[in-house]
Amino acid sequence: MSASGIVFEHVWKKFHRGELHDSLRELIPAALRRVVGRGPRPEELQDGDFWAIKDLSFDVRPGQTLGIIGPNGSGKSTTLKLLTRIYQPTRGICELRGRVGTLIEVSAGFHGDLTGRENVFLQGAIMGMRIKDIQRKFDEIVEFSGIADFIETPVKRYSSGMNARLGFAIAAHLEPDVLIIDEVLAVGDLSFQERAYGRIRDLANSGIPVIMVSHQLDRIAELCTDAIYLNRGEVAARGTPGDVISTYVKQNADSRCVESTGLVEFSKLELLGEEEVASGSDIELHLEGHIHGEVPDHIEPLQFRLRSLRSGGFLYKTGTRRLNMNMAPGPFSMRLRMQTNVPPGSYLVEVASLDLRTFDDTSIAPAVMLRISETDTFRGVVQLNATIQPR
Repeated sequence: MSASGIVFEHVWKKFHRGELHDSLRELIPAALRRVVGRGPRPEELQDGDFWAIKDLSFDVRPGQTLGIIGPNGSGKSTTLKLLTRIYQPTRGICELRGRVGTLIEVSAGFHGDLTGRENVFLQGAIMGMRIKDIQRKFDEIVEFSGIADFIETPVKRYSSGMNARLGFAIAAHLEPDVLIIDEVLAVGDLSFQERAYGRIRDLANSGIPVIMVSHQLDRIAELCTDAIYLNRGEVAARGTPGDVISTYVKQNADSRCVESTGLVEFSKLELLGEEEVASGSDIELHLEGHIHGEVPDHIEPLQFRLRSLRSGGFLYKTGTRRLNMNMAPGPFSMRLRMQTNVPPGSYLVEVASLDLRTFDDTSIAPAVMLRISETDTFRGVVQLNATIQPR
């Protein structure tokens, strides 16, 4: 094996839809074919099989943190289970070097009748820690969890949040050689989430190889050195977190674009002027389309949105109803002016027609890319265009 802590080399993983051999009529011939060597090879697809992972390759060296993103069903969970050896690959090589720490189901395996103290030692032993290491780390684990007053209480009396906090505290103090993280940054209350995030950041910066799977794109952007976007088991994009997140969010936005034949039809959305502007500057958008009939009360015919390509979330929404603009049937052409009071980064400007009962888009125009450049006037998450003068 190479010096890398994690190696995924041309890995394929297949599964079967539905039941395999649910009758003797199917089971006996299949078994006989395997015995005489006439059946399909295990690495080949048979009826009902599908590839969950297709030819996936990556390696993570010490000091690197790889983020894996993608929609539900893209292969992220399968990749994690291959990494943690719950699954074996159908083809290819999956290898990890050293003691593996997993921050996945952080309170799984707790024994309800044992106290918090006893579960610390039990979980530590299961995770490969020596008794003296657990003893050395015990006070730090308990302090981090914030449940010192209940450490002698059986965990069956803990709340789900207390269980998660203790489980995370144990897992996060394992001192692994390789770390695998899956959606654990939402445990506990807000203050604990910040401590948990800080601990993961420290582990990611400690020089060990780290793989992080998350839908929290802003965390991927901040913690990771590299990223992969999976889609239907294949790599759709690979590179820096910013570039990969941008590709993922933009493809997701583009996939929702509707060539509408319904009430609202969009024919043009364009940014007037430069694609990159300084934070706090004004931008103008030109929008054209057609409204086919009277607009009912539950429809917002035009909703304007600004989406961050760093986090994937919306930073701003407004619409014709909020702006007190009535939309009559027929063609429309308009300009929208907005101030870009946001931090530097890449954004998508979206326009959609919205059903206010379900908050689903009924039609959406192709998004426009917008880049905000840095200025020297502020740091933070919002531009307030402050001025100062002597009294």
